Amino acid sequence: MARIRLEDLDGLGEEDGGGEEEEEGEEEEEEEERGRLFAHWEAVASTHRVSLPRDMAGPIAQMTRHSQAREAVPYVTLSQQEKCEEAAYEERRYPAGKWACVTKGEPMYEQSISMSFMKLMRYICKENSVGCYLGMTVPVLNEIHLTKEGTELEREVVTAYYLPGEFQQNPPVPTDPEVHITERAPLRVITRVFYGMTTEETILREISLFWELLGSTDTVLRETYIVAVYENPSIPQRRNEIWFICRAE
Repeated sequence: MARIRLEDLDGLGEEDGGGEEEEEGEEEEEEEERGRLFAHWEAVASTHRVSLPRDMAGPIAQMTRHSQAREAVPYVTLSQQEKCEEAAYEERRYPAGKWACVTKGEPMYEQSISMSFMKLMRYICKENSVGCYLGMTVPVLNEIHLTKEGTELEREVVTAYYLPGEFQQNPPVPTDPEVHITERAPLRVITRVFYGMTTEETILREISLFWELLGSTDTVLRETYIVAVYENPSIPQRRNEIWFICRAE
């Protein structure tokens, strides 16, 4: 029978200790990365005059890990108008589908969409009846309304997240009572791209520019619009779209 020497036992202990140290190092790196991400999002939230709760660190890290895997909301392009050989705007048709929606009416538009999106992030990441990450879809929609004068936004904003295809038939139930699953009717819109932060000022400007480009028409609504957001709030020059909603035929 082979003898086990004390040196062998010492060696085993060293190997085990090395594995533990490696795991601890990875955990420390992961925690540091979570801290960096949270600090970045916290700085962005402060520009929207919103306080970022510490419990958002988990959802932020999770969505960052899955940032490359995003499902597009399905649609059909009906027509496209060009100006100076570039797409000026296009008309699309979106099918009926199930969306998770949050409604907020904070003093500032940026506050409403930030607070709503935090609730949707929690729902997407874990706070749902299946208890797992659901997957991100783009764009996230913010439905807005203009005042009668057309010079300001109404305070109430509806923020909507499209349920991924695998959950369309049986959407996971939100644990947060402020998150509602809604069946939205088919939608025909005329869309135009713009980049950067979305504030009440930039949105009103983009609506005005779009009307100048589109000209006088009665085929779209004048009091309700949609701001479609394709990237998370931490990206400065993120892609957005203004959607003019076509009247029912």
